[in-house]
Amino acid sequence: MSLKHALLGLLSERPASGYDLLKRFETSLANVWPATQSQIYTELTKLAGSGLITVAAEGPRGRKEYTLADEGLAELRHWLTETRPQRNTRSDLLLRVFFLGVLRPEQARTYLTELVEMSAREHEQLRQLDEAIDWDDDNLSVYGRIALEYGLRFNAMRREWAEWAAAQIK
Repeated sequence: MSLKHALLGLLSERPASGYDLLKRFETSLANVWPATQSQIYTELTKLAGSGLITVAAEGPRGRKEYTLADEGLAELRHWLTETRPQRNTRSDLLLRVFFLGVLRPEQARTYLTELVEMSAREHEQLRQLDEAIDWDDDNLSVYGRIALEYGLRFNAMRREWAEWAAAQIK
């Protein structure tokens, strides 16, 4: 996935400014695809330059509201249907687990216990996000909630796995 497609997807719901998109990232995509303000504004400039989005309105202090162009919707649909998701094959977390044998057993267990705690914290943050969002029947709510559920289940699984793994170390 790319930031480009995330922005096109958000703009498919409704027009938005860069600030609005940043806030929507924070409340809907943070556990899927985080982005900084500078990354978002840089990508919006590229998307507008390539004709995938247009500036629908300009306001005070240079505020721009962007809307999805027909070409942008076509690109989003192409990405969703014609390209395969890339499997994330790199995991710093698991690479470290693979080499925990070079540590003393208590250090290895500490690392895994920290993963338990991190997973519990992230699960709680997502649970709070779920409670804070005013879900409705629009596409972003329906599919956003499905993605959020993935994050909740993933963190629960990782916590359970890390507890099991810590117990394996003698």
